Amino acid sequence: MQVTIVGQGYVGLPLAIAASQAGYMVFGLDHNEEKVDLLSSGKSIIEDLTDHVIKESIESKLFLPTTDQTVISRSELVLICVPTPLSDDHKPDLSLLISAITTVGKNLKSGALVIVESTIAPGTCRNILLPILLKESGLKLGDVEIAYSPERIDPSNKKWGIRNTPKLLAGLTENSTKRALEFYGKFIDSINICSSLEIAETAKLLENSFRFINISFVNELAIFCQKVEIDINEVISAAATKPYGFMSFYPSIGVGGHCIPVDPLYLANSAKAVGVPSRFIDLADQINQEIPGYFIGRAEEKIGGLKDRRVLVVGVSYKPNVADIRESPVESLIFGLKQKGAQVSWHDDLVKVWKGVKSVALSGDFDLAIIATPHDYLDLSLLGNVPILKTQGSI
Repeated sequence: MQVTIVGQGYVGLPLAIAASQAGYMVFGLDHNEEKVDLLSSGKSIIEDLTDHVIKESIESKLFLPTTDQTVISRSELVLICVPTPLSDDHKPDLSLLISAITTVGKNLKSGALVIVESTIAPGTCRNILLPILLKESGLKLGDVEIAYSPERIDPSNKKWGIRNTPKLLAGLTENSTKRALEFYGKFIDSINICSSLEIAETAKLLENSFRFINISFVNELAIFCQKVEIDINEVISAAATKPYGFMSFYPSIGVGGHCIPVDPLYLANSAKAVGVPSRFIDLADQINQEIPGYFIGRAEEKIGGLKDRRVLVVGVSYKPNVADIRESPVESLIFGLKQKGAQVSWHDDLVKVWKGVKSVALSGDFDLAIIATPHDYLDLSLLGNVPILKTQGSI
């Protein structure tokens, strides 16, 4: 069976490799020529897959990275794994998804199954994506199958991966569900069928809204603990000894990435559209956006002001041990520090170049170092006697 996976990033690439290892002929379709060239030469573009795995998959001739959209017309299955970010005004942005589904529709052959993995609001598959597929393909309902199975990718997670993370799945029809189940069943251990597309769409939003609200809550609690000189990490560890009714969440510079700060706002936007309040999400979003400003205030206190002071921000990606900078709260931190007159540099050997600026080396040539994203590789002894402000914990 030939499969096209549209989007070869943190979601699409691991899926493509897993499917090819299960025996499918997989076209890894992406519009980014540089990305496709690297993959074609056996170079991994994400931390969770080694060059060896990519090279092995290429040599098996079951994985072909490409920019050629016509591979869609040769595929029985087409999966869409493109980002669904927020717009500049903090609203859901479906432009990449609509572009992808339009391209798929123009090249889709009769009888093909389209599976969407991108995070979307309830009703998007049925009311937005399916009509586009039908219009662009010129096919009738029944000649086009569609299903929804939201991605559950956690970059750098060594315990939970494609195979052992339970998968949600819903098809427009019983046949759509059956075909998608047969596909995923070759390389995923546990698949849970939802009774409708909308159930699966909403479940994905609930998962990350739950995390968003609780992380924002513990970030606010960490501010209190710092004020009264209590170690927040010890508080969390103590609470976690309760064997029921508690789940640990930890403080940080704020919530980032392609999921947690984004998905809840898709849910909130849908709620507002039908006149339903989403106060928990709204408040969590407010708290999350204020956390970098809190640490700017902490930095001022620690070294007696920021004007003309040399500040090094250590780690700019949204999460330790990954290079992904999408929705990283560190951007707000750096912007706020500069507004206070600080001379800001940053270090991150995983990101290397960000917004046209290169990472600088760790050294003792600064007035303050703010540990924003604590990658495992960091050797903080290289900072010498530079004062350090940690954004995790209560130091």
